Amino acid sequence: MDNTEYKRNITVQYCFPDNNASCRKEVRTGPAYIFLFIIILCISVCTVFLNLLVIISISHFKQLHTPTNLLILSLAVADLLVGLIVMPVNIMQLMDSCWYLGKIACSVIPLISFLAMLASVYSLVLIAVDRYIAVFDPLLYHTRVTVSKMSICVILSWSFCLLYNSMILYFNDSLTPAQLYTSCYGECILIVKHSCIVVDFVVSFITPCCLILVLYSLIFRVARHQAKAVRAVINSTSYKNGAKISGSSQTKAAKKLGTVIFVYLACFIPYNLGSLSEESLTTASTVWTVFNWLLYINSFVNPLLYSVFYSWFRASVKYIVICRIFELSSSRFSLHSEHS
Repeated sequence: MDNTEYKRNITVQYCFPDNNASCRKEVRTGPAYIFLFIIILCISVCTVFLNLLVIISISHFKQLHTPTNLLILSLAVADLLVGLIVMPVNIMQLMDSCWYLGKIACSVIPLISFLAMLASVYSLVLIAVDRYIAVFDPLLYHTRVTVSKMSICVILSWSFCLLYNSMILYFNDSLTPAQLYTSCYGECILIVKHSCIVVDFVVSFITPCCLILVLYSLIFRVARHQAKAVRAVINSTSYKNGAKISGSSQTKAAKKLGTVIFVYLACFIPYNLGSLSEESLTTASTVWTVFNWLLYINSFVNPLLYSVFYSWFRASVKYIVICRIFELSSSRFSLHSEHS
């Protein structure tokens, strides 16, 4: 793109023309920018829609009131916040680089953003722990893991995420409007200190990443041993077709686990490693924007990975779409679900 085309696609104006201290804004136009905005807007809408379907399904149908689905519900709520608040705000800033929501929102939105992302990550950790217990102690799983116990775990997880992010923003001098750096009216830039980046790298990435990888590797190992034992029994009774089915189920389970791990790492590694390579990182930088959107896309993919794979989700979506959930007995509909 030459200079003439660049100047034509970015028109410099002012965020608040009536204010002498107003920031200059860059209105991004042209086919490339319009296509980009359409794509990320569709991602935002789909993120909200998919996670709402998950929330409505688990909340409405009593058959889905299980400890595992409660964790999926927690994950969906966190991802809904990303699609409903965080993504639209970032799209607004990408369109003309101005902040129209005021200083209070400039300090609150980052808190909501960090809370949603961290709650999403630790919901993934709790799901891994839940699956680990289910695989290693299946006979006592239903007595050791109950809805009430899991509810307490979810509340504690969200409380920790809120407290941690509040402390990070406080020590980063970004929690109150008076502490925010602004050079003109209509600007919202969060400067993240390198010390806060290092701490956040450990708490938000290294710790949950290690837990998820270790737990899923143990789950996969036990599942593989169980599949071998089943195949041995089937082969000894000459049911070869059954052996093929068992092997096929194991292959599908391995693919699901591999997909979960790959998507999580693909979305979180660039942001965390990229943040460590800078002495300080600002929300106005292009690198920050790209890495942040990788994290946001994870909130779009999560409901696909953890819900679309399950038969109960497809059945519940059908009832929601045809509006059968408004029937009096709809909460007791059988969804023929697999809760594992």
